[in-house]
Amino acid sequence: MILSYYSVSMRDPLYKSRPVDPYSAMPGQAERLHDIVVMSEGLSNVYLLETDGPSVLVNTGSMFEAPVHRDNLAAYSNAPISHVALTQGHVDHVGGIRLFRELHPGLEVIAQAGNPEHQALDALLSEYRRNRSHFAFGQELKSTFFAYRDAGYDFEFDPTAQPQADVLFEDRHSFEVGGLQIELIACPGAETNDSLVVWLPQHRIVATGNLFGCTFGHFPNLCTMRGDRYRDALVVADAVQTVLDLDAEMILYGHHQPIVGADLIKSELSALRDAIHFVHDETVRGMNERKDVRTLMREITLPPEIEVGEGYGTVRWGVRSIWENYSGWFHQQSTTELYDIGPEAIGADLVELAGADQLVSRAVEHIAAGRALEATHLLDIVLGDQPNHEAARATSIDAHQRLLDESDNLWTTRWCQFQIKQLTK
Repeated sequence: MILSYYSVSMRDPLYKSRPVDPYSAMPGQAERLHDIVVMSEGLSNVYLLETDGPSVLVNTGSMFEAPVHRDNLAAYSNAPISHVALTQGHVDHVGGIRLFRELHPGLEVIAQAGNPEHQALDALLSEYRRNRSHFAFGQELKSTFFAYRDAGYDFEFDPTAQPQADVLFEDRHSFEVGGLQIELIACPGAETNDSLVVWLPQHRIVATGNLFGCTFGHFPNLCTMRGDRYRDALVVADAVQTVLDLDAEMILYGHHQPIVGADLIKSELSALRDAIHFVHDETVRGMNERKDVRTLMREITLPPEIEVGEGYGTVRWGVRSIWENYSGWFHQQSTTELYDIGPEAIGADLVELAGADQLVSRAVEHIAAGRALEATHLLDIVLGDQPNHEAARATSIDAHQRLLDESDNLWTTRWCQFQIKQLTK
């Protein structure tokens, strides 16, 4: 597929004026966005679609935030809720289903057909992913949880509860409530294997959840640092095209404020689509030229005409994800890749031969020359053998601080902050 990567005129990318942190919203906020749309903003947005009859809910928030969304929405409408549409199976979008079922008997929950498999996978790896995500969002979630408690919210917290959908569909599902036409369009494999968008054709409004990642306007995470299955770049680009083809006037996103204006939406989605295709095609070209993945991670950058943010996902991570999604874990760089003995096994040998102090001194030289990553490689060897080596810990803190100072990516920032905290213990 050949695209015109330069079809998007020079623009001021939207990501520059939107928050990067998906959890930066003040909990408990709600506002009317449209005659028929009320947004309850929190750790994950919930949208109430008002009709001439019952209302329809898009997502339910997390289990512990659902009571806040309940109260937010009640300030705008007391109409019964007849349907819930789930844009994706992540717990911060579906966790509140039980509460809303209790409030609205007969509530019909609709999801894409991949939802049961997604719920099963989340349950299978819940402990693993919770631990892997803690460095990035653990403190924010904990603080918000207790803030709600202090505000008087009381709720049962059951992390094992599995929300169930009443209606599952493969490609499209249309229905009408109180004169409001609603079309659910499947986009599986983009953010999750059960992703969908909620399209309101009468008003040209689409609710996408986090279809393009947690933060709108940034290169998507094709494989997240917290641990997840690879997302196929071309599938994600197709999902962008699906929304682009709707010619929407407003996008209701999973976090933060909506994106408003048909021209703005067209410009942003065109750039995102073309950026994904560009990185995919350049990675494939490099693979066929027998370039290794790290070389491609360094070489591939976006043309300015299709600039998108890299504050959540990055181009270099996208390159690696595409490379490994096509090629797997064997990079053909060393026989040792085939076995269960990693490079850390010979760390003690290197320390013994070179000397811990000498390795630390060389790391200091690397940092002074602006090579914090090279320094970190050496310091990992020393600390792997001598975890309490004071000079190595101090120098590693310095290296991570340099990386932190240079970071404009949320995940990299949180990881460096976490590493510095661990090293200062």
